[in-house]
Amino acid sequence: MSVRGRAFIAIAIVGAAGISCAGTRAPAEENAGVNAHRAEVERWRAQRMERLRRDDGWLTLVGLSWLAPGDNSFGSDPAGRVVFPEGTAPAHLGSFNLEGETVRLRVGPGAQVTHEGRPVTEMVVQPDTAGSPTVLQHGSLRFHVIRRGDRFGVRVKDSQSPALRAFTGIDAFPIDPAWRVSARFEPYVPARKISVPNVLGDPTTETSPGALVFEVAGRTLRLEPVAEEGSEELFVIFGDGTNGHETYGGGRFLYAAQPDAQGRVVLDFNRAYNPPCVFTPYATCPLPPPQNKLAERIEAGEKSYGEH
Repeated sequence: MSVRGRAFIAIAIVGAAGISCAGTRAPAEENAGVNAHRAEVERWRAQRMERLRRDDGWLTLVGLSWLAPGDNSFGSDPAGRVVFPEGTAPAHLGSFNLEGETVRLRVGPGAQVTHEGRPVTEMVVQPDTAGSPTVLQHGSLRFHVIRRGDRFGVRVKDSQSPALRAFTGIDAFPIDPAWRVSARFEPYVPARKISVPNVLGDPTTETSPGALVFEVAGRTLRLEPVAEEGSEELFVIFGDGTNGHETYGGGRFLYAAQPDAQGRVVLDFNRAYNPPCVFTPYATCPLPPPQNKLAERIEAGEKSYGEH
C-alpha cells in the first residue's frame, strides 16, 4: 500500500520550498512544490542512469580475482590466477606479484598493457585504498587492484560487457513527496565506530557521526549513517520490509546532506538506490548493519534489477 493519502503525511514533510506541515500551504503552492520535487528526482534518476551507462560504470564489472603471495598470472587462460573473460585478451598477459603490501605488475613479452595511454612493462600499482588506484588497460578491458582488509584483488571492467549492452533502465516506485521526510540529527559525541558487514563476510569499522530520527506511519525510526572519507554527505546503508520482494535483498543506499542549523536532515527515499551487487557478482558491497534494518516498508526509490 502506498504511503500517499495515509494519515501520517500530517507529520513533518519537506517540500521544494522547505519544511512545513501538511495542509498549511495553499493548493497552488503545494502543487508547485510537488511538481518541483518530482522534476528534481527525475533529474537525479536521469543522472543515475547516465552514470550506470558509462563505459567504466558498475555494469561493466566482469571480474574479481584475489591475489596470493608471489606471482599471480593474468590473462584469459582459465588456469591463471586472474582470469579475464574469454575472447577479451590473450591467454597470458603477465603477472601481478604480491609481496607484503606491495603489488608489482609485470607484462609478458609482446603483450600490450597501458597506463594512462602509455605502454607499460613493469611498475608498482596502487590499490583503490590509496585514493586513486593505478588503472591499467588492455583493449576494451580496464583493471585495477583493490584492497579489502588484508586481501588484495584485481577488479576487471569491460566497456563492451553484455550487461552494459543489455541495460535498459531500473524500475522504481512512483515518486512520492511523502517519502521526502525531515529527520532529527542526534549527534554522537564523540562519533561512534560501528561495524558494517559486506558481501564478502568481512565487516569493516566505519565512523557514524550520529543518528537520524524520523517518523513513518506514527512510528519513530532511527538510522545510523556513516561518514565517508572525502565526502561531505551522510551515507545511509539501510534495509526495509520491501527487501527480497520489490527491492534487492541486500538493502539499498541513500545519501543526505549534513544537518542544517536546526539539526534537521532531509531523507528523500525517492533517491534510494541499488548497491552495485544488484548488477554484478563481482562487487564488494556493504550491507545494512543490524540497527539499520527497518521492519517498515519503504515504498520509494529503486526496485530490484534483473534476477535479484
